[in-house]
Amino acid sequence: MVEKPSFYITTPIYYVNAAPHLGTAYCTILSDVMARYKRSTGYNVKFLTGLDEHGEKVQQAAEAHNMTPQEWCDSLAPAFHDIWKTLEISNDDFIRTTEQRQIDAVQYLWNRMKEAGYIYKGSYDGWYCVPEETYFTETQVQKADEERHTEGQHLCPDCGRPLERVQEESWFFKLSEFQDKLLALYDEHPDFVMPDFRMREVRTFVEGGLRDISVSRTSFDWGIPVPFDDKHVTYVWFDALLNYATAVGFGSPAMADEYAYRWPAQFHVVGKDIIRFHCVIWPAMLMAIGEAIPEHVFAHGFLMVRDDEGKNVKMSKSLGNAISPKDVIDLLGVEGYRYYFMTDCVPGEDGGISYGRMEQVYNADLANSWGNLVSRALNMSAKYFDGKTPELPDDWAQTQNPLRSIAEGIAERYCASMDVIQYTQAKDVVMELVHAANHYIEDSAPWSVAKDPARADELALIIANLLESIRICAHLLAPFLPSTSAEVLRRMSLEDEIDTDDLVAMCAWGGLKGGVTVTKGDALFPRLQKK
Repeated sequence: MVEKPSFYITTPIYYVNAAPHLGTAYCTILSDVMARYKRSTGYNVKFLTGLDEHGEKVQQAAEAHNMTPQEWCDSLAPAFHDIWKTLEISNDDFIRTTEQRQIDAVQYLWNRMKEAGYIYKGSYDGWYCVPEETYFTETQVQKADEERHTEGQHLCPDCGRPLERVQEESWFFKLSEFQDKLLALYDEHPDFVMPDFRMREVRTFVEGGLRDISVSRTSFDWGIPVPFDDKHVTYVWFDALLNYATAVGFGSPAMADEYAYRWPAQFHVVGKDIIRFHCVIWPAMLMAIGEAIPEHVFAHGFLMVRDDEGKNVKMSKSLGNAISPKDVIDLLGVEGYRYYFMTDCVPGEDGGISYGRMEQVYNADLANSWGNLVSRALNMSAKYFDGKTPELPDDWAQTQNPLRSIAEGIAERYCASMDVIQYTQAKDVVMELVHAANHYIEDSAPWSVAKDPARADELALIIANLLESIRICAHLLAPFLPSTSAEVLRRMSLEDEIDTDDLVAMCAWGGLKGGVTVTKGDALFPRLQKK
């Protein structure tokens, strides 16, 4: 038996300084859709998410709640498990950086780095942002101060919060030695960073020159100890980035075969605010120890809230415009939530969201188009053919009709967009067939055809064309609407088609089964009524 090719996709590991929020959920669903899609096209998928539990920020949050850091992490982890279960996230693994496998892997990394000669001990005297867990040079800080016109207080160039002056002994990673190697990587693999405009940002940053970075701390102890220097704990990013390799067996002799099969990852999906860590520091770390570089880092944009004037503004509790995942689930349901964020917010770009737009997309696409099509077609099949799909001749699928024409090559067009995380375009491919099927109902008027017994064969073909369109669309929408698609296939007695691993073949026109039970069922997406 030929082993399926591996497809390994990861989210960032999320900080345990607060419960999951809308952006966290967006990134995770974005990855889940790709994982589900790749499973349907014949890949053996590993989908990883998890928690980043070390660092000064976590220690401070724990102290503020009168807890130990481990107690604090343990108290928040269930919230992530719960929301991912609610949102139908299909991750295969969930890693926490306080696990022994991560501790072992990070200490193995330290030893490999030391052997390779890419770390050295020195002292750090500079600016550090605790919330961002990022070091900044004097030049970066000065530029940010000038842009913000701050006087007397230095603020983080990224988040605008106060910086701390850090003076301590530290181990350094020789990042400065990897400028040319990184630029060569970007030349040889122009899609390493996606979308392409993010690659330009990364390249510009690297061309500006790289400095060695501090990768250990002595001013606090909540971190993985450096194996050969017990006064030091690992800088949180030097720890966190390694999780992707840890989860597939980096440094574990018992998992050598798994590591060989899974590594490198095909996709790291991250927010645009952490691409320098993933596209500069992480590949340099891997180069330093001779390990393979991940194939792609996909950077998504931020979710913004549309104000009353239609302008996109940053989501903020202080502005009173923050939206929680629960708020959206209460409005749209879980499947409506997944569909809206994956198809109306363009991956890679900042997305302006609003409750009004959510209702508009839900009603137009899910209630009026997809849900309505399924309801009408299954109802007519049950009504006109005694609760079953029509009995069909062997050559029924060869008959030319507008739906078959649109469905020709639909899976290939869909896959071309899905493979590069262009979910909006993939949705458009599917909805073209959905809209055409709704128009087909009106144009063919099966209720009129059903009145003439002499047109029974014509009626059977009309209903078959509709049901076949629904069958194909259910498969293509499954990564976005997994529960809904499974329910549609069950209502058509096609349980054996759920969780296909050959999507293109499954979506070839003509797969409908005749003479099997169909069930109309309740409305898949009841129309939202304005309050």
